[in-house]
Amino acid sequence: MNPGDRVRVERADRSYEGVLLPSSTDQQLVVKLEGGYNVGIDREDAAVDVLEQDVYEIDGASGDEDGGSAVEFDEELPTIALISTGGTIASTVDYRTGAVTAQFDAEDVLRAVPDLAGRANYRGRVVANILSENMEPPIWVELAEAVREEIEAGADGVVVMHGTDTMQYSASALAFMLETPVPVVFTGSQRSADRPSSDNVMNAVCAVEAAKSDCAEVMVCMHASESDDRCALHRGTRVRKNHTSRRDAFETIGADPLGEVDYDSESVTIRGDHQQRGEAELALAADLEEDVELLKFTPGMDPAYLDVAEGSAGLILEGTGLGHVHTDLIPRIEELIEDGTTVVMTSQCLEGRVCDRVYDTGRDLLEAGVIEAGDTLPGTAKVKLMWALANADSVPEAMETSLAGELQTRSTPWN
Repeated sequence: MNPGDRVRVERADRSYEGVLLPSSTDQQLVVKLEGGYNVGIDREDAAVDVLEQDVYEIDGASGDEDGGSAVEFDEELPTIALISTGGTIASTVDYRTGAVTAQFDAEDVLRAVPDLAGRANYRGRVVANILSENMEPPIWVELAEAVREEIEAGADGVVVMHGTDTMQYSASALAFMLETPVPVVFTGSQRSADRPSSDNVMNAVCAVEAAKSDCAEVMVCMHASESDDRCALHRGTRVRKNHTSRRDAFETIGADPLGEVDYDSESVTIRGDHQQRGEAELALAADLEEDVELLKFTPGMDPAYLDVAEGSAGLILEGTGLGHVHTDLIPRIEELIEDGTTVVMTSQCLEGRVCDRVYDTGRDLLEAGVIEAGDTLPGTAKVKLMWALANADSVPEAMETSLAGELQTRSTPWN
């Protein structure tokens, strides 16, 4: 009896039939029922009959010493590297606690999403096995290095399985670190595989199709609507998670998405300016200055809050409107800058750009040495400053220049 087998489980006066899934504990069986829900059953109380062996078998699956896995090669298909970092799309339910826990390796993702079979040759590797709230900059470096290695090994595209809560930060990090000649597509799921409304299958399938496209950028592929019709392709530096649980939680801010993938027809549509497959030479600049803080200004904030950046290499401020803070904070900001902290201003507004030349407060901030980030999203600005401090010849010039599509030449209002 192995994961993937179709089984019938008898327990007391009840019978369950479905596909056996990997379990987070040896004490429970996990069975996916026909209706889509998973059920956990104590092994010691259950009688199990195997009805069909390995109905989700991955033909030719094999592992390697580095934690990678691969499936049988088909010369007619492109090669897609699947890199797992954990998250809901690569998770199972811990039936001891009832919590969703990161458990799957890359081969398990293929087993959990059998619709991926036949679309590509797959190489799989695990960089991390965490929920995305536990993501840290050193893992971004490991992830970027893994992506480079997979492309060097001949991958025609890369799909990164990632938790949704911090996906936008990781996508931004790779967009700044990596020059890529092939698509690098982040995807995840808002709802775990034990729920009939899970988005894991569609997002994974659309991400693979996007990784086969001619758009050689770092993208995020997630539901474009609440229906199972299409996924949007967002530029990694312009995307934001705007809802806690909706399947279409991700949005491109200040612009239209790069494109979309139609789930039924499997067609990929790319719009606007983008880097074409093969245009860039593969290159990696993975150094990061981790000592960068992000602070949101609110009315009545004590200047002492700025002490969080005392001695830090950099500080991103989320100012109000065009990029403002209370005038009482400006002397402390100036002190930080004089002591060597690079201070960059963004706006907490979702649309529009910083312009500190309009009002006296903004002019005083510029006089103090604050750098404007235009319409760069605050989270993206933090990642960019981490990268710029470690790699750029001129940090102010880098922060005021679009390096990976994060800074638009003009801002347009909502339609």
